Amino acid sequence: MNNHSKYIQLRNKYDVFTYQKFDIEEHTDYLKVNYFFNIDRKHFFSPSITFHLKNKHQPATHARLLENMFFHAGLVEMISYWKICCPKTINIEAGSLNKQQIQWWKKLMYNGLGEFFFLNRIDTNPNDFVSISSIDGICETPVPFSGNNDYLIPIGGGKDSAVTLELLKAYNPLPLIINPGKAQTGTIRASNIHDNNFFHITRTLDRHMLEMNNTGDYLNGHTPFSALLAFVTLPAAVLSKRKNIALSNESSANESTVAGSHINHQYSKSLEFENDFRKYVKQYITPDIRYFSFLRPLSELQIASVFSTLKHHHPVFRSCNVGSKENLWCGKCPKCMFTFIMLSAFLPEKSLIDIFGKNMFDDIDMIKITRELAGFTTAKPFECVGTTSEVQAALKHIILNRDKEIMPVVLKEIAAILPQKLPTVSESLKIFDPGNNLTTTEFAILQKALNVSNN
Repeated sequence: MNNHSKYIQLRNKYDVFTYQKFDIEEHTDYLKVNYFFNIDRKHFFSPSITFHLKNKHQPATHARLLENMFFHAGLVEMISYWKICCPKTINIEAGSLNKQQIQWWKKLMYNGLGEFFFLNRIDTNPNDFVSISSIDGICETPVPFSGNNDYLIPIGGGKDSAVTLELLKAYNPLPLIINPGKAQTGTIRASNIHDNNFFHITRTLDRHMLEMNNTGDYLNGHTPFSALLAFVTLPAAVLSKRKNIALSNESSANESTVAGSHINHQYSKSLEFENDFRKYVKQYITPDIRYFSFLRPLSELQIASVFSTLKHHHPVFRSCNVGSKENLWCGKCPKCMFTFIMLSAFLPEKSLIDIFGKNMFDDIDMIKITRELAGFTTAKPFECVGTTSEVQAALKHIILNRDKEIMPVVLKEIAAILPQKLPTVSESLKIFDPGNNLTTTEFAILQKALNVSNN
């Protein structure tokens, strides 16, 4: 929607967004962090993030480090509330930031809100969209942390985090879930990890923000959730005494959603953000926590190849955002179609129907979405999906292995426009992205899993 005029009107009406403070409630079995934001002292917001402890942890031993981490988690959380009116100024009263940190946060906000600006047709630039000021004071210096080398693994309920959890299962991983759902807890159970043995975080949105969104009088759209995940996993790592945070973002997260632009639905899953975040944490928070994506060297095709062998996960995983609340595959969205295409390169039709409830290649309404996924339009769908080249490679492989006499409608349409020269799936499975932060041992684990899945 063309909301640029609304953007200008709201910026003229509201001057300052303030991150006022945060407070920490310490209880026997949880820590609750309450945040306090406001817009011109007219609209007030108090979201919270709760870290459930299960009597295992001693937060007092890392009080200063945790407080700095909670402050930073609030800086990401505030983006969801700032975007309502997009005031020209953000005033940080809850803590101190130096000039370099302010520039870091402006980069995250601008790139992380790229989809928000694009879909609302807001014309702005990295310098002028906001000015950030901070209270005077000395910024926190990084604090050492003496945890163990085990892994903390965020679980989203889809195929990617299931692969990470399975491949690192021998290294005593602790799954982490924000606002647990059936697919997430199902992933843990399928991995033979007790479904109560995970780090549980509850994120609560402010009701007033939701009410403002529902009026239609304010701005709304995508925010960089994976950046929030990055910052909330830091205190979770401290509280669980683990130094390694293993994400499940693959190489395709680096590809722009809108061709030839910086606009990327997955910006905060990209290697660029990962490297920026690692540097920031080392410089301003702690040098002793390692944040990285375990699947970064892999394509979605390679991940699908490994996941196709994890049959115990097939009944429980879900990648559909539309049906997430009901734990369903909607069968109509780009995420469903993309997952169906990737797995179709490795699983028989019966297995796919068992997972999705139907053969999505028979649905004429999915032709448009498939064209978008394969790069035959200006932009990919604004979803966490793979590159256009690997979608094309998968479709070519599927079409070549189908009986042309009974070709489903989607494949029939796509076959007519696919380029003749495309890499084969077998060729694609041998290519690793060199841009990653894995150790030699971790990379060897991925190679071994791919060798097993392709034999």
